[in-house]
Amino acid sequence: MPRRPRVRIPAACLTALLAFTALSLPTGAAAMTAGEAFADGNRLFRDDLYWAALLRYRQAQDAGMSTPALAYNMGVAHYRAGQHLRAREALLEAVTDPGFQAAAQYNLGLNANALGETEEALRWFRLARDQQSQPRLADYAAVAIARIRAARTEEQEAIVERAAEVERTRKFANLLLSAQVGFGTDDNAFRTPSEAYTDLADPDEPLVTPVVQSGSFVPVSLNAKYLINALEHEGFFLAYRLGGRIYQDEELGNADEFVHEGSFGSEFRRTTERHTREVYSAFRFAQNDRTYFDPDDGLEREIEDEVDGDVAIGERLNYTRYGPELTLRQTGERFTFALEIKGQLWDYEDVEVVPSYDHEYFLFHGSMQYRFSPASMIMLEAARSSRRFTNRPSFDLDGNQFITNAELRYDYLDFGITARQRVTKSLWFGLGYTLTDRTDRFVGYNDYTRDAFRAEIQFTPGARFSVELLALYRLFDYPNAFAFHNPTANPRTQEDIYGTLALSYRLTRGLSLVAEGRYREVASNDTRIEYERTQFIVGVRWQP
Repeated sequence: MPRRPRVRIPAACLTALLAFTALSLPTGAAAMTAGEAFADGNRLFRDDLYWAALLRYRQAQDAGMSTPALAYNMGVAHYRAGQHLRAREALLEAVTDPGFQAAAQYNLGLNANALGETEEALRWFRLARDQQSQPRLADYAAVAIARIRAARTEEQEAIVERAAEVERTRKFANLLLSAQVGFGTDDNAFRTPSEAYTDLADPDEPLVTPVVQSGSFVPVSLNAKYLINALEHEGFFLAYRLGGRIYQDEELGNADEFVHEGSFGSEFRRTTERHTREVYSAFRFAQNDRTYFDPDDGLEREIEDEVDGDVAIGERLNYTRYGPELTLRQTGERFTFALEIKGQLWDYEDVEVVPSYDHEYFLFHGSMQYRFSPASMIMLEAARSSRRFTNRPSFDLDGNQFITNAELRYDYLDFGITARQRVTKSLWFGLGYTLTDRTDRFVGYNDYTRDAFRAEIQFTPGARFSVELLALYRLFDYPNAFAFHNPTANPRTQEDIYGTLALSYRLTRGLSLVAEGRYREVASNDTRIEYERTQFIVGVRWQP
């Protein structure tokens, strides 16, 4: 532990106090004997001969002297001689006298600080600081309080630094694991429209009567990361993620979905007095398995082929994606800057009778965050991304997707702003807005602008319990596209509402009980894509 500062009362002040006590002694033959011993004790004290002074003070006490001055001087001498318990006993006797109260309080603070009793020392120093009778002692007490607080801060920082050093030295390699499993209900497993509609995309324009199907499912999640701290500020990692849901009813099996994702790369983090710098680089690859189903009935989609008749194309949405990514972040006292770069190839399952969804994906994303105070911040974001399909044709302005059209390409430009405010230690909320502009690079048929409004609240009323609420509203504006891709229909419209409520209660250090409710609604004049869906999930999360 760092050495605690010793705050001494100035010699001039001490001499004045001792002289005051000597002049205040009573007269008389017996008192003079005690007075002479007391005076000689004061002389020895001024010569820093504390043990000898204590002998004289004891002689004065044996001769009948019993005054606050003697108790005070004995307490100070015991303190200087390192006898802190006897010093406290004597000073506590002197502190009851109004004439010596302030000085005794101050010295009791010195004595307690020497014993390592920081809180007791601060209590006595505060009493000496707040008294009005001796301003100079009040100033000395204020200085002592400041020095104790400074020493405590330095000690805490040293402890944190030593702990961090031990952590860096001890944990050369870390294995981080988390898993979650539970039980869920879904009232619309296939995102089915709730009302009958006329399919204007079919030349015969049939009336379609969808069947909404509900059931239960098991959500699963597993995350594993092995980190090797090869250098002081940098480490190499391997990571794996599994996510998915398994429906319990056989007729809902087409709604099952799984994703496996692996990655490897490096993480760099260095913190100085002024900022923290982070660099994350990785190569990521993933496999997604799902069924391309008809939302009206949940059955695997089929397409009519002139040679083979009806051909199942349920595997059309299975894909593998892979590519590198890089994230740079620098955090200061007020500002945080971040840059993200990503490039991926999305390789979908080949289904010969229809064009595949294979495409290239590129992303450049930058953000700047400003922290007004520890409780409030604002963040500005901008992103440029592109999806470039390799053999999927674009739509012309009549909504037709001829195979002779140019390959499809969408470019996106996003601008966002987010503000967060902490209301109390356990409650904060955030508001956000993002404007997205999508450009269809062929003739602009699928151009849109999207306004997205977001609100989020997090509440942690205790160390074990937390509540998170998210609400999202998105409004799409299609200037050229038609509902059902049919020119006789109206221009396409679409609105999305999405909300989640998540609860978590920590049962043990690594085990938590979780519950979540999700709601989503899509409204559009292309009634094929309209639906409402509500899911409820309860489960356990393990994260040691």
